[in-house]
Amino acid sequence: MLPKSMFAMLAGSALAMPNLAAAESPETHQRSERDERHFVRGIASPDAVTSRADERLAIFTPTTNPIRHRIDYEIWDYALKNILVSMGPSTRQGAPRPDPVIGSRLKSGPQSRFRLEGSLVMFRFFDKQVIDSFTEYRQDLERVVEAQDISALPRNEQLAFWFNLHNVAMMEQIAKEWPVREPRDIMIGGQPLDEAKFITLRGIPVSLRDIRENIVFRHWKDPKVIYGFWRGEIGMPHLQSYAFTGANVSSLLDVAAADFVNSLRGTQKSADTLAVSELYAEVAPFYFPDFENDLRAHLAAYAEEPVVELLAKTDQTVASIREADIADLHGGARPTSYQPVMSEPGPASDRPICTERMGQAACDVLFARSLKLQRMQRRDQPTSRVFFSNIDLPGDPPNKNAVE
Repeated sequence: MLPKSMFAMLAGSALAMPNLAAAESPETHQRSERDERHFVRGIASPDAVTSRADERLAIFTPTTNPIRHRIDYEIWDYALKNILVSMGPSTRQGAPRPDPVIGSRLKSGPQSRFRLEGSLVMFRFFDKQVIDSFTEYRQDLERVVEAQDISALPRNEQLAFWFNLHNVAMMEQIAKEWPVREPRDIMIGGQPLDEAKFITLRGIPVSLRDIRENIVFRHWKDPKVIYGFWRGEIGMPHLQSYAFTGANVSSLLDVAAADFVNSLRGTQKSADTLAVSELYAEVAPFYFPDFENDLRAHLAAYAEEPVVELLAKTDQTVASIREADIADLHGGARPTSYQPVMSEPGPASDRPICTERMGQAACDVLFARSLKLQRMQRRDQPTSRVFFSNIDLPGDPPNKNAVE
């Protein structure tokens, strides 16, 4: 069990903000045809990737005879429910470009056409105590590795641990550097955020990429694991308002996979081709070695009607969808002090009360979100995705319903 000391101070800071986590649930950067072909065909083979894997991390290879232990992530779960704004499922309609500040050409807040998909973090309201609590919690998770043989836990318990550690560490580093427009711009000790080995596991320096590729992708065969890693970018799989646990990890991954595959972040039609997220090309060496056929089979497993039609009407796939903007309610920037703040009269469910601290741009995003969810309700479209956790019963094997 993890200590509950982390995030205790959140109740008086970020978590004191209004609870905006209800309703849980194509900007395609074009390349030349030649560049797109190269991007996909230049993928390394799975054998080449395996040969490059850091052998220091072999100690985290899952055992075949697990013990029935579990780790409690109640504190992280509590934090997630209070620092995220879930935008609800994608309607496959891109958000219009935001209007500039009155009297100028300057734009503030999230700019991406994907800003009404996934979830956005309220980084603006994190003070130093909150940011320090992320560091403390990440270090707590590191100490769990010292005290417990993670590789001896049931596979789902291990997987939940790696997702939570990765996502807490990502949140910590982005929060330290905020305001920042793109998480990939963050440098730690002269190294890019993804490559910096700022995590220590049993004395081994580990990077975020190490956790994804040299631990999880290396030992889990099911491609749905790619949706459990939050990258801090609006164009990547979103952060859900539930901590992963051994009981819910499989179901949460299914929810995340369905959300991403059926969103504009994941799939779009570009002329006569199927445009997909660059994420799929990044993980292709592990899960889609025959990129065209393997990826289409994976997408078909989660596709809803609009994406089913896209798959049927296209016969070529290019990994060209990218959006590196931060998944942040304020778009990675503080509200401008000179921007007028207006609050139009109306029901609270229609337009939230806007303050100078919130900023007009963030208020506009929240208003657009409420309108989107209202339209979905009128059309009888689900505004959230439901998941069911597995229930452990006496006598069940420790790897019941394990993600392979």
